Amino acid sequence: MSAVVEFVLGVADPWAYMLVGLLALAEAAALLGLVIPGETAVLLGGVVVSTGHARLGWMMAAAAAGAVVGDSVGYELGRRFAGPLRASRLGRRVGERRWARAEEYLRTRGGKAVFIGRWIGVLRALVPFVAGASRMPYRVFLPYNVLGGVLWAGSFVVAGYLAGHSYRVVAQYAGQASLVLGGLLVVLAVFALAVRWVMGHPDRVRSALDRAGDWPPVRWVALRYDRQLAFLADRLRPHGAFGLVLSVELAVLVAAGWFFGGVTEDVLARNELIGIDGPVAQFFTVHREAWLTTAMAGITWLGSASVLVPTALVVAAVAGRRRRSRRPLLFLAAVLAGSTVMAQLIKVLIARPRPGAGLVEALGYSFPSGHATAAAAG
Repeated sequence: MSAVVEFVLGVADPWAYMLVGLLALAEAAALLGLVIPGETAVLLGGVVVSTGHARLGWMMAAAAAGAVVGDSVGYELGRRFAGPLRASRLGRRVGERRWARAEEYLRTRGGKAVFIGRWIGVLRALVPFVAGASRMPYRVFLPYNVLGGVLWAGSFVVAGYLAGHSYRVVAQYAGQASLVLGGLLVVLAVFALAVRWVMGHPDRVRSALDRAGDWPPVRWVALRYDRQLAFLADRLRPHGAFGLVLSVELAVLVAAGWFFGGVTEDVLARNELIGIDGPVAQFFTVHREAWLTTAMAGITWLGSASVLVPTALVVAAVAGRRRRSRRPLLFLAAVLAGSTVMAQLIKVLIARPRPGAGLVEALGYSFPSGHATAAAAG
């Protein structure tokens, strides 16, 4: 493996583009991703760019093209040769458990599985093949394939470019994140299946709860905390103004507030995550690219209040007209106004200066981000 890595790092353009693109293609087309994680090859492409042997834009395009074409080839292989390949020696080495996992994931997620599977190691190599084998329409497969391939390739090429020869650290964390995401999806799938079973067998569930209620410790708890349990049950009812939806929203709001408070504390004390601001800003200042600056300026403009606020107001006005109510428009106006006032107030209280070496002069303070606040509110 180390010899392959050194070989890739020693290749210059145009061969570097071809090699990285072919490795990204082979991952899904030939199931190579079960042996060599595709993100490693694409990360190495970014490292090659950092050495000056290739250009960032071309490397991102080559990796994205390889990923999209490779998944399309994997789809076609699954459509034509699913039975023989699965029964072959290679298919048996993949294992029925992996095949079943990919099939179940694709069955429950549909086209979204193609996009999400692009970010999970085992699924990235299997989902295109299984999509073809299950006769998913190619017009459904292709948009998710293109979106996932372009974003995935661009992300890992840029990560390798930023990491330079420290790419092994990025690869390690990427692999861990892939496992965590896969585990989370399994947990969610198990939870969804459990909920579906409960909803489909209400009599059996009610009977089991009645039997549990006859158990003396459970009966004592039910009598002792009758009022509290009734309050909790009301919070978990699917219907009602103060039921499950409001409870979930309040829980999310509390979690988001806690996270924002932790970030604010780090900003004030310059601890932990905030300590990397300086090195990151310096790195991007030294490695400026004209085309990337133009692209990011466009993205920043799309996320500005001058674009988001009118867009959100138009959407709210259309929704209000359909419902024959002004509530959506008034609600959104209140949210946008409140978030803007709160962001400006926190900026003044924190007084965190903006980073230097900017291409344009911006007034005010940097934290919290006005763009992020407007995007979240809209």
